[in-house]
Amino acid sequence: MKNKVIRWHILGWLLYSSYELLGVFLHNRAHLRIALWLTASILFIRFIEFYLCYLVVYPRLLRSGRGPQLVGALAGVVALYIGARALIEEVIYPAVLGFHNYTPDTTVTYYIFDNLFFSSPMIVLSAAVWSAEAALRRERENRQLRAEKRAAEAAFLKTQINPHFLYNTLNMLFSMAYPVAKPVANAILKLSELMRYMLHDTPDGLVDLDKEIDYLRNYLALYRLRFPDSFHVDFTVTGDPVGRRVAPLVLIPFVENAIKHGVLDDSENPVRIHLNIEGEQLQFEVENQRSDDNKDTTTGIGLPNLRRRLELLYPERHALQVAAEDGQFTTSLRLVG
Repeated sequence: MKNKVIRWHILGWLLYSSYELLGVFLHNRAHLRIALWLTASILFIRFIEFYLCYLVVYPRLLRSGRGPQLVGALAGVVALYIGARALIEEVIYPAVLGFHNYTPDTTVTYYIFDNLFFSSPMIVLSAAVWSAEAALRRERENRQLRAEKRAAEAAFLKTQINPHFLYNTLNMLFSMAYPVAKPVANAILKLSELMRYMLHDTPDGLVDLDKEIDYLRNYLALYRLRFPDSFHVDFTVTGDPVGRRVAPLVLIPFVENAIKHGVLDDSENPVRIHLNIEGEQLQFEVENQRSDDNKDTTTGIGLPNLRRRLELLYPERHALQVAAEDGQFTTSLRLVG
């Protein structure tokens, strides 16, 4: 960023110098030598004036409560500008080059007010440049802080996936280890895949959609092992997930809540989970009957946290709807991009 600012400053001074020199060649051909020397002195003094304000005065004094000091410092900059012009153009140039800038009859008052006018542009310009760059720095820092805050909040919310499920599953695996071996091996494999996926991280914070789908299938498969005869959940996918990427673990809370609160042992009215991929949109719907028996007393991720996570991960690119009618609950999530 610093190198970029330096390049812009160099470009600005090249353009300004070119503009001044072009004016000399167009309007002062009769006294070209004198005009070039005077332009060179003006450019040099204005360069010093600009960076004295830009690097020293404004960073230290352009803030609330420092008004008197700022006025005093700017008055000092103007005095330095006037003194530098007088030294170069009225002392050094006559001695070395044989000419003055001002005529001998110029009064001190006129000289001061004339140079007060010519010193003003760089004072104003340096203030504008410094203020603009400070605003851009603050905005960049604010964006970085917001991004870090979103990442931290998203990571925190991501860790709130219900650990009770893993605890129950481990107990189930222990009980299964006695009579059989193959189902245990299969269950352990699925559990390891779940845990590996939960711990997996990516530079852009996204995962392939087909991996998210595999995670949901492994999650449901483990529940089927726990309740082989009383777990009725239909999970279907339409559309092609290849090439699509989503935030990890963004779909599992809907499934987890449906299993937690839904009726699972009714084969006539199973929990229905449907994922539809179409173009840039992803539609995820979960339907379940309300169960009076809360099978899990832990809170899971919760709807408020779920909404907050969606706001962080998909700002203005998602729509979440929750409906309840005659004991039937439907959640619908639409993601764009």
